[in-house]
Amino acid sequence: MVQPKKKKIFFKSDTAQAVMMISPMLVGFIVFTYLPILYIIRYCVYNYDGYNKLTFIGLDNFVRIFMRDPAYWESLLNTVVLSSGKLIIEIPLALLFAVLLNKGLKGSGFFRVMLFLPTIISTAIIGLIFSLMFSAYRGVINTMLTDIGLIAAPIDWFGSKWSAMAVLGMASIWCYLGINIIFFLMALQSVPAELYECAKLDGASASRTFFSITIPMIGPIFRIVLLNAIIGSLKVNDLVLASTNGQPGGRTEVVMTYVFKYFFGYSGRRVEVGYASAMAVVTGVFLGIITLIYLKSSNKMTAE
Repeated sequence: MVQPKKKKIFFKSDTAQAVMMISPMLVGFIVFTYLPILYIIRYCVYNYDGYNKLTFIGLDNFVRIFMRDPAYWESLLNTVVLSSGKLIIEIPLALLFAVLLNKGLKGSGFFRVMLFLPTIISTAIIGLIFSLMFSAYRGVINTMLTDIGLIAAPIDWFGSKWSAMAVLGMASIWCYLGINIIFFLMALQSVPAELYECAKLDGASASRTFFSITIPMIGPIFRIVLLNAIIGSLKVNDLVLASTNGQPGGRTEVVMTYVFKYFFGYSGRRVEVGYASAMAVVTGVFLGIITLIYLKSSNKMTAE
């Protein structure tokens, strides 16, 4: 007897349930990610101040970026220098703290909370705190250094580019160190304890165990943490606005604050939505190139 063919159900109950659960996030992702990108791409070929009529100018905004705006490239260089300097300190320091906290020493719970605490504070507030701490007039740091006799007169930390960049680097490290510690701590806790026991039986030293077992085992998470740290550092914005605001003389301007000020007419600049959109596109391409280079190089290191 021929059995009747069963009708194919396009949406099974589990599939429909999964689609319904992710649809709000998917819609939000499209609305708040792809639509703004299309908005930016559209306006980058126009001269537009946000109020008057759109004026099509073709690629003139991009010509201005590459030929007539050295301040943009200086801000991009500042971003790379600031990101590189802070990551050289932040990532090894986060891994060191994670290793120490993973040992379960006395008081590790307290230090875990204290190290993570800056992560839940607004970045703008952290920038304001550091601007007040390093203030040339009655700042906490200058007062402390003067009282213990290390300096004879207050230091104008924001009076020169490199001292101001150093303050920005310290503020950024303090802000993002905690979240990286948590990621590394999760990775360390996933390493099987049997591997360390075998290494101990074989007489491996602590440094040999760390570099031969710990680092390879947390490698995948290490790659993700480093990639997020690189992208986050290159996109730093509110920390600079709340602390130096590009001072002195715009020499600590980073690329995101530079674009922001043209987009919203901040700090006395004229609103230029079209030009800011073009700069955002160029910056996005730059970030994409950095990400691809990192992924390619990390894949090669993993394969080796």
